[in-house]
Amino acid sequence: MDWKTFWTVFGTIFLAELGDKTQLTTLTYAASSKAGFSVFLGAALALVLTSFIGVILGQIIPRYIPTYYIRILAGGFFIFIGIWMLLSRN
Repeated sequence: MDWKTFWTVFGTIFLAELGDKTQLTTLTYAASSKAGFSVFLGAALALVLTSFIGVILGQIIPRYIPTYYIRILAGGFFIFIGIWMLLSRN
């Protein structure tokens, strides 16, 4: 196990997830439900599955697309989502 990579990924993802829509959605479900453990299991499984998909795609996609272009695409996507959120009126 590469512990440096582990802790870098853990710290980055942990900080990125604090206060994001996933955490706020989970908080809302937990607050409106008496089944807190079920909310935890559902949210945890969803995060594990999306992380698994990310790792699998992260291992396959760079075989066909250079990492540089993947970073540009990901950055552009984040900018697009940010602008969309700023301009949405809901």
